Amino acid sequence: MTKHMKSAEALPLNTILAGDCIDVMNALPANSVDLIFADPPYNLQLKGELHRPDNSKVDAVDDHWDQFSSFKAYDDFTNAWLKAARRLLKPNGAIWVIGSYHNIFRVGAALQDQGYWILNDVVWRKSNPMPNFRGKRFTNAHETMIWAGKEESSKYTFNYEALKSLNEGIQMRSDWVLPICNGHERLKNKDGEKAHPTQKPHSLLHRVLVGSTNPGDVVLDPFFGTGTTGAVAKMLGREYIGIEREAEYREVAEKRIADVRKFDREALQVSASKRAEPRVPFGQLVERGMLRPGEELYSLNQRHKAKVRADGTLIGDDIKGSIHQVGAHLEGAPSCNGWTYWCYKKDGKKVPIDLLRQQIRAEMIN
Repeated sequence: MTKHMKSAEALPLNTILAGDCIDVMNALPANSVDLIFADPPYNLQLKGELHRPDNSKVDAVDDHWDQFSSFKAYDDFTNAWLKAARRLLKPNGAIWVIGSYHNIFRVGAALQDQGYWILNDVVWRKSNPMPNFRGKRFTNAHETMIWAGKEESSKYTFNYEALKSLNEGIQMRSDWVLPICNGHERLKNKDGEKAHPTQKPHSLLHRVLVGSTNPGDVVLDPFFGTGTTGAVAKMLGREYIGIEREAEYREVAEKRIADVRKFDREALQVSASKRAEPRVPFGQLVERGMLRPGEELYSLNQRHKAKVRADGTLIGDDIKGSIHQVGAHLEGAPSCNGWTYWCYKKDGKKVPIDLLRQQIRAEMIN
């Protein structure tokens, strides 16, 4: 649904706002958005038409919205929309900005000048890039995304384990190999032509939103285009706000998003970091009688044992302290995760104490 923003009384969730992004953002409530994904004009500075070797014309980005009179004009525009965007972000909010070599370095400097804290630059390496038809430069096979917190102290969202799961159990790197839009994903207008020259692929936004937002978060896209951000946000159970001044793009985006089905609640859950799980003190196992004072614990490597005390500490031959301290001392190691180091005996079998912690966590969540 398209709206024309008039006041900042309420946050217009799951709508596409018509108008200039700076004016619209300045009319929205401050500190109200969890994440901003921005795909601003690249200021490509194209000179004339671009043709293939067979002399056919390339449908390049030559739209009026990508044209600026000078670098200063582009910098002024960049500083204005970044200032408006930063006002909207919650204290722990973050922003992603994508660009090419034409603009991303200027945008990066502006981000730092305005107080954003850069977390990563991510290279989107295109597995199927458009060739360089003139043959005078390298093929432009990547774009750069900058991920930044609102400020240095922002406790931004980073779903490390979820991204690791997306990458078959391997830590996600800062170079992402993903295809550009083509085939069935490429949206067409009523004339059968590309609806937008720089439509971003679904896979790119999926990775961004899974990695840096949670279900229910508010995601704003000030350069909404044909609505990839909104479509993926809706599917993943995030709230979205789009801003787009071009009526033809809004029309395509509205139809596209209306056809998106939101995932069910169970499907929206992602792998969480162990650090994000509820904290359970070892002493709670003793308080609840899951382990008794005087009961012996055994190291999984079967080399050491220690006795549980009433206050939730352990005592060994020549050491007493927490499950972590005692384990580290016995192993002669600088540190030790006592939860994965110790086990207890039940029916003659050794059982990791971490199973008891998981039992308590399950009760806390449910």
